[in-house]
Amino acid sequence: MSKKVKVSDEIAEFLKKQEIRHVFGIVGSAISHIFDSIHRLGYTQIVCVHHEQAATMAMQTYFRMTGKITAALVTAGGGSSNAITGVLSAWADSLPGIIISGQENTRFIKSMNNMRMWGIQGFDSTSMVDKITKYAVRVMEPKQSVYELEKAYHIAGHGRPGPVWIDYPMDIQGSSISANEFDHYSPQADKLMAVSDSTTKIVLEMIGVSRRPVFWLGHGIRLSDAMGKIYFLLEKFPFPTLVTWAGIDILDDGHSLNFGRAGVYGNRVANFVVQNSDLVIAIGNRFAIPMIGYEHSEFAREAKIIQVDIDKLELEKTKDMVDLGIESDAGAFIEKLLVMSNNSEFKLPQFQDWLTICNGYRERYPYIGPEHADRNGAINSYRFIDQLSEYFKQDQVITTDMGTALLSGHQAIRVRGEQRLMTSTGLGEMGYGLPAAIGASFARNKGEVMCLNCDGGMMMNLQELQTIVHHQLPIKLFIFNNDGYLMIKHTQKNLFQGLYTASDKESGVSCPNFSRISAAFEIPYYAIKTWDDFAKVIPQVQRAKCPVFCEVFMDPEQYSYPKQSLAVRQDGSIVSPPLEDMSPLLPRNVFKREMLISLHPKSESLN
Repeated sequence: MSKKVKVSDEIAEFLKKQEIRHVFGIVGSAISHIFDSIHRLGYTQIVCVHHEQAATMAMQTYFRMTGKITAALVTAGGGSSNAITGVLSAWADSLPGIIISGQENTRFIKSMNNMRMWGIQGFDSTSMVDKITKYAVRVMEPKQSVYELEKAYHIAGHGRPGPVWIDYPMDIQGSSISANEFDHYSPQADKLMAVSDSTTKIVLEMIGVSRRPVFWLGHGIRLSDAMGKIYFLLEKFPFPTLVTWAGIDILDDGHSLNFGRAGVYGNRVANFVVQNSDLVIAIGNRFAIPMIGYEHSEFAREAKIIQVDIDKLELEKTKDMVDLGIESDAGAFIEKLLVMSNNSEFKLPQFQDWLTICNGYRERYPYIGPEHADRNGAINSYRFIDQLSEYFKQDQVITTDMGTALLSGHQAIRVRGEQRLMTSTGLGEMGYGLPAAIGASFARNKGEVMCLNCDGGMMMNLQELQTIVHHQLPIKLFIFNNDGYLMIKHTQKNLFQGLYTASDKESGVSCPNFSRISAAFEIPYYAIKTWDDFAKVIPQVQRAKCPVFCEVFMDPEQYSYPKQSLAVRQDGSIVSPPLEDMSPLLPRNVFKREMLISLHPKSESLN
């Protein structure tokens, strides 16, 4: 008879077998067996955070940096419920990860199954996350413990990636059975969704008759491990190219064909390019509302649109505006397109006139424009990010929180070469930046990470400063101080005649003195209020080998421009113009001159 093996020890061995060096979590009674086994084995380090959502957020950037799926370990009850925001975030951004949760003993689950709570803290966590995970299961038999872990790990990383959740009751974790009693999962051979010759031929035919084509490349390309194919694609098809916010670091900002990031808060140049095109080829880009606007009928309205996505539900969402939806892995599509374009029958049209027009847009509408002038003696955050980009290291890794950090960061930043930029674009939850920086730092062997944060977002996961201090992670933490929630202030200006509610200190929400917070955590503190401060402080921050605070004081009423916004018609009515007509509005004669397609009726009637 084979030797008895403890279930929690097998879980620890699985992590070692998959070469998972770091996991993130918080210990609790209901998951104590698993913590103990991992610690005793000594292969995988448990990074102890101070809130479970930080564990499931750090898990995401760890994967984004390494390409290796890792895990978050959470206990029963509040430990499981606390983790859900990060799980939903991973689900929204198609990021794989394993959530291993502890649970009450099986006898309570069985006898109290129809009750609200099981035992002391137990509840039906797998049912709660069923709609935001690729797979959620509770292990009720010891022999299924490894099988379910192996299955979940496989599911997380195949097809459209996403999080999985495995719930282990305490008595299952602590039980022991013979090693040969454990069931094992045998995945079927991967079926890479192949693009047919006929579909690819249609794409080539559409390219062949276009005169103003544009590529729009998304994060799905990195998820499909096809980064190396992008430059071959653009060499073969030298089209003007845009990147999504989630895919901002997949193409060097200095590449001659990179015309920026379109969207509701996109670059003006990028919006002009996509809206004036006659063919949009979106690869690994799910056409989220922040990218294309709220009205499908207004997006690239005189263009043929091709969308390549691995998820047929994303194609279903946009079928009213897409001319050719292709359900495929992004890398497989690019490879097929490159192979078939070598056919002697295909002849690539000349697009030099179109490139000249797009280069004109780029010259006239740089990322930093007159709308980004400093106001009221304060540095504009867009100008700050633009200048900060000059100080980036060759391998700089940046995470951002929401609000000013997100908008300024993604509109004005210049990411080149090996530099990386990561944030939550699907869920957009405040509090993401700090845990994301922790995950990225451990993925770099406790390496340096720059975190762009705001005073409001900092308060959502402030406790993780102790995680940074405990491990002495060299995280450069920038805090944009704008007295609360700047985006909400502008929303309230638009909707409620400027009456603020719960968005700044006077209306009910305040943030602490961060110099005192920094001192409490024994983190060096710097402040930037002027450009002279900037010139002195930034080199010091970048030279630091330890965690640092750098607080940037900005105009608490600064506008986030350019953006698709509300505008006033000549008759005084309010309208939301199409994507190309961004605020601050261009003079109508200038705007008309920039448009190659007919003006939308909304734009014609604006002041």
